Amino acid sequence: MDKKINDTVCEENLFSRIYNKYIQDITNFLYYKYGELLDPHDKAQESFVKLWEHCKDVAPDKAKSFLFTVANNLMLNEIKHQKVVLKYREIKPKDYTNEDPEFILEKKQYLAKYQNALSKLSEAQRVVFLMSRVEGKKHQEIAEILDLTVRAVRKRLYMAVENLRKEIDGI
Repeated sequence: MDKKINDTVCEENLFSRIYNKYIQDITNFLYYKYGELLDPHDKAQESFVKLWEHCKDVAPDKAKSFLFTVANNLMLNEIKHQKVVLKYREIKPKDYTNEDPEFILEKKQYLAKYQNALSKLSEAQRVVFLMSRVEGKKHQEIAEILDLTVRAVRKRLYMAVENLRKEIDGI
C-alpha cells in the first residue's frame, strides 16, 4: 500500500482498502482454524469494528497483525462462551432425512475418517493444508498470512499430506 507519513487507519479510503484486502483472508483463516459453527465471517467483521474503534492507535502497517490477533481472540472468547452454553442446553440432532440410508452411512463413515485424519494433524499443518488445498492459496500467500517462510509452509503442507495419506489409506 502506498502511504504517506500522516496516513492513519481512521481515513476512510485507507480503512476501505485495508478491509477489501484482508476481509477474505481473515474469514478463511478463522474458518480453517475453528470451523464454520462459530461464524468466522461475523468475527472477521467484528475485528474491523475493533480496528475502527482503535484506528488512532494502530499504524497502517500494523493493521494486518492487529486484525488477525483480534479476530483470533474473538473466536477464542466465543469458544469459551459456547462451552458454557452447552453445559446448560442439550442440542437435539435432526433425526429425519430423505436420503438413502446406505448413502448416509457411507457419507458419515467417510466424513468421520476424514475429520479424524484432519484432527490428528497439528494445528499448523491443518491450517496450511486447508488454506492450500481447499482455498487454493499459493505458498507465498500462506506464508504472508501466517508470518512464516515459504519453506516452512511447504514443509508443513508436505507433512500434512503424508499424515493424511497414512490415516486415510482405505479411501
